[in-house]
Amino acid sequence: MRFGMVLLVSVLLVNFATAQYKPAEDGSSIEFKVKHFGINTSGSFSGLQGTISFDRNSPATSQFDVTVDANSIQTGMDLRDSHLRGDSYFDIEKYPRMHFVSTKITATGKSEALFITGQLTIKNHTKDISFPFTATPSDTGYLFKGSFAISRKDFEVGGSGVISDNVEVLLIIAATK
Repeated sequence: MRFGMVLLVSVLLVNFATAQYKPAEDGSSIEFKVKHFGINTSGSFSGLQGTISFDRNSPATSQFDVTVDANSIQTGMDLRDSHLRGDSYFDIEKYPRMHFVSTKITATGKSEALFITGQLTIKNHTKDISFPFTATPSDTGYLFKGSFAISRKDFEVGGSGVISDNVEVLLIIAATK
């Protein structure tokens, strides 16, 4: 009986300590960079949604489950943006959202630095990704920052040989309660 009570209290404390946050559009950004004809081309996405359960003192109990609106792509050129929304790139009619769900979060030993592993789904293709990120407390929650590289071909995004396979992604997520 005593063990059961201790286990129940432990579970309640972990769940109580892990706060729930939502990504805020204001202060958040998802930017990417890819070489096109050897020249860096950049763009961004918006429409970040989802839930973030986060406990800085116990990262293993934390969880990210977020999506972004594929239709929101902006590169500064309307014609290119329309082309990227088409079926040979993001195919937004069939795949309107990109999704990331974490599977593991660990501390790195450095102040505010963590390491996240999870599954990224684009166009119904799911790949494991891992990258370092920081979690900085703010007045309303946390500011998460991280970056990673992916292969666009892993997700069947574009077939053109004039675009680099490697895409760099920079995330800034303002999360509020």
